Amino acid sequence: MALEAVIRAPSLPRLSLPLAFIILWSSGYIGGAIGLKYAEPFTMTFLRFFTAASLLLIIAFVTGAPWPRSWKKVGHIAVVGLLMQAVQFGGLYSGMNNGVSAGVSALIVGLMPIFVALGAGWVLNERVSWRQWLGLFLGLGGVVMVVWHRIDGGGDLHGYLLVGLALSGITAGTLYQKRFCGDMDLRTGGFIQMSVGASVLLILARQTETMAISWTPEFVASVGWLAVMNSIGAISLLFLMIRRGEATRVASLFYLIPPVTAVMASFVLAEMPSATTMLGFTLAASGVYLSNRR
Repeated sequence: MALEAVIRAPSLPRLSLPLAFIILWSSGYIGGAIGLKYAEPFTMTFLRFFTAASLLLIIAFVTGAPWPRSWKKVGHIAVVGLLMQAVQFGGLYSGMNNGVSAGVSALIVGLMPIFVALGAGWVLNERVSWRQWLGLFLGLGGVVMVVWHRIDGGGDLHGYLLVGLALSGITAGTLYQKRFCGDMDLRTGGFIQMSVGASVLLILARQTETMAISWTPEFVASVGWLAVMNSIGAISLLFLMIRRGEATRVASLFYLIPPVTAVMASFVLAEMPSATTMLGFTLAASGVYLSNRR
């Protein structure tokens, strides 16, 4: 059965989509950290997108998924792939390679819900209430508490501009997906988007990296997890939520990504999450609640 049909089942609780999305998206940071021990960033991300594209193509043919009816629709889908995959991840990894710390990167990209809310009124004619704005800034405060201890000096203007490019990619991609690709089939549309992302990351990898890979079981498992659970699972859930609801409400869920990732990392390292992390988690969750309360 197609993923959309399963998720549309009425028996699924209302919170199942956002909870599954948050867990899957957050787990990608853990899987990515493992994979980067055995390959360079662009090389690993290219393999992730290429694997996801290959799997989606097989699924599309086996299930008889419909393809876009016009080249114009293909173009819209490709634009989202360029923004959400290539620009976001390419800019983020390039910025970090230029010395921008993980904490600063997380904080910059964490501004995405604010920018989506600003753009939603102009691009999507969505009205953002005062309660949503309060929730957005409350959630941002929670993210700051979680990543503050990871913020340090380093990086140059070029690096910060690249991380800012990642922020613009995920922001514009979210708005563009809602505006032009709401009826996209997740199998064929996902294949097009992952193919665009893989093509761009392959070019970046060939130009800036050695593309040397240590083919360990850990690396294979990491790329497999990122391809299936993140590039297919989490992205599909994100697009379904964008299709169903307002872009601002969906974007606010990203405030829970850094806290959940921090908690996951603590358990992987057999450490208790710090009190600051848990307080930041609570603050971010409160902000998300206010942003999504009707």
